[in-house]
Amino acid sequence: MEEIATVYARSLFEAAQDAGNLDEVREQVGQVAEAISDDHDLQVFFFSPYLTSEDKKEGLRKAISDAEPIVRNFLELLVENQRMPELFRIRRELDRLWEQEHKLLPVQITSAVELDDEVKAQIIDRIAQQTGRTVESSSSVDPDILGGLVVRVGNTVLDASIRHRLDQLRKQVARSA
Repeated sequence: MEEIATVYARSLFEAAQDAGNLDEVREQVGQVAEAISDDHDLQVFFFSPYLTSEDKKEGLRKAISDAEPIVRNFLELLVENQRMPELFRIRRELDRLWEQEHKLLPVQITSAVELDDEVKAQIIDRIAQQTGRTVESSSSVDPDILGGLVVRVGNTVLDASIRHRLDQLRKQVARSA
């Protein structure tokens, strides 16, 4: 299923890129996916095997009449091929491709106490310099780490927390005993 979502997302991405409206297409696909995710009746309507593709397409046309033509055509294609349940995976892959295109790098900073804006900016600037990408950061506070930082850069985690160091020390002592 992931492969199917990847193929559909890449096709939509390239078509939107060629048309010069990638940002609008991404936004509108996201809005449709969120609307369906948040409304059980829409899920039943679009995912039901008992309704015809034509019924679903008609409902789609009424619901998104002001959407970009690429988005309307794409969603109709999903309906026709009975792939609407894949919309959420397609959206995730489309977002990943968009982030890659815009050289965005998601960074999550977790600390034991609220970090000051200057410290956050220094961390973000350092990561941006080392990766050559635009950093999209978020931060959170988790007192359980006791001190230090846990920085997640994309899929990589740098755990410089005191909790992690204590766990490492405990394992070392256990191996020595």
